[in-house]
Amino acid sequence: MSHIVDIVLDDAGLPAPTPEIEQERKVAMFDLLEENTFVLPKRDDRVVPEGPYNVNLSIRDKRLVFDVQTTAGDKAAEFHLSLSPFRQVVKDYYQICESYFDAVKTMPPSQIETIDMARRGIHNEGSRVLQERLEGKAEIDADTARRLFTLICVLHFGG
Repeated sequence: MSHIVDIVLDDAGLPAPTPEIEQERKVAMFDLLEENTFVLPKRDDRVVPEGPYNVNLSIRDKRLVFDVQTTAGDKAAEFHLSLSPFRQVVKDYYQICESYFDAVKTMPPSQIETIDMARRGIHNEGSRVLQERLEGKAEIDADTARRLFTLICVLHFGG
């Protein structure tokens, strides 16, 4: 029961994403909703509403905001994370993605594979940072962290 059934990115005011970024976003959202783990742990003596959850992901006041509600619309949690720990890994991820998208058009498969391995490594690092930042707030598995990290990248760099 503890999983995300709907996720909304608050990208109002952001520039339109490139076709490649839009595709990454669509795939991440589809995969996330197909299978994910999202558990709100008990905190202090407060009752934690059980999932499934709807999540609104946004950036407000230079902070990453997870607004979590039950499917009935009741507030389940809201947490604000500093973007500072994500800045470098998001920047690195965008740079390697640009290299990858360019490589796919012109380079041989062996070089594309090398760039893709580097891209996956940076992506794994970003998902690890996310899991660390969510510690004590939400428990997510590695695949969920990877998909959420992709969505954070879309928001962080404005589409």
